[in-house]
This record gives sequence, C-alpha cells and structure tokens, in this order.
Amino acid sequence: MQKLKNDIRRELLKSAEELFLRKGFQKTSMREIAETAQVGLGNIYNYFGGKDDLFCSIVYPVTHAFERMLEKHHGHYGADVMEILSEVYLREAVDEYIVLVRRYRELMILLLFRAQGSSLANFQESFTDRSTELVKEWFSEMKYRYPVLNVTVSDFFIHLHSVWMFTLFEEIIMHKIGDQEIEQIVAEYVKFEITGWRDVLKI
Repeated sequence: MQKLKNDIRRELLKSAEELFLRKGFQKTSMREIAETAQVGLGNIYNYFGGKDDLFCSIVYPVTHAFERMLEKHHGHYGADVMEILSEVYLREAVDEYIVLVRRYRELMILLLFRAQGSSLANFQESFTDRSTELVKEWFSEMKYRYPVLNVTVSDFFIHLHSVWMFTLFEEIIMHKIGDQEIEQIVAEYVKFEITGWRDVLKI
C-alpha cells in the first residue's frame, strides 16, 4: 500500500509538472491534473493541500538550491571575503551556476516564467530582498574582520547583484543555450562579477 501511495504521488507530481510547463500555474486546473494522472480529483487532497502546495513541491529542489547557495556565500557561516581572490572560489562559483541551470532548467522555467498566480509568483523579488539584507550583514562581519575593506556599497547595487543573477538564468533559458556554450557564458559572467566586487571592496 505504501508503494502504491508513493507511485500515485510521483504520478501527480509528473502530470502536474507537464501541465504547469505547458499552460502555467494559473491556467492549469486540479481537474486536469487528476485526469492526466488518472487519479480521482478528491484523492489529490490526500497527497497535497491544493494546487499551490503541488506547485511548490515540484519546484522545491530549485528554490532550495537558491536558498542554500545564498546561505553558503552570505549566511552566518558563509564564505570569507578573501576567498574571492582564489581560483578555487571562481571555479566553484562557475560550477555552482552551471549545475543549477543544467539540473533544474525545467524547474527554473516553472519558477521564473510559469508561477503567476502561485505563492511563488514573487520569488525573485522576495529572494532579492532577503539577499540584500544578508549581504549587508555579511559586509558588516567582513568589515569587522578586515577593517581596510570598503563596504560602503549602496543597497540598490546589492539588490542589482541578485537581479543580474536571475537575468542570467532567464536569458540562458529563453535563448535555449546549449550545455557547451553555457559553461563559457557562466564563466565569463562569474569572472566579470568577481572582478567587479574585488574592485568595489578594494581587496
């Protein structure tokens, strides 16, 4: 019975993902999801609280990846600013972005282009706001460690830092950039970004 329940849940997630990708969150009905998954409409609610819960469950791997990346770089136990100077940091940052776009391309499409009407419709904006606050706190901690750092950076510039990241992913997706080209584009972007921060922070 447990295996059967897991199979039903997987089928609901698969069917819902296909429909959300094709029609978007707003234009997809629970009835369509039930019919595609060949599950009774009422039975869906034994697995998910509603359409929004279903959508959030589908895109969770990518939203969690974004949150984990933010915490890794700018959280309380995040990277030291001097790591930006290392080639290791550069390579890891490039790999991190490449993995995100290759592993979660379809989930990014859902999150960035098909989420209108869901609780994640404003994910980019809320993530950018949280990122701005975290980076400001991180700057303060780095300034304490390294008093010579220049951390008088405007909030709006920090805000733009996250906006550019999402724009990178959106453009790669919209222009259907292939795997080989992705690596070059991401490497160029990350190098440009790191070089800029080195100059701004005076490190």
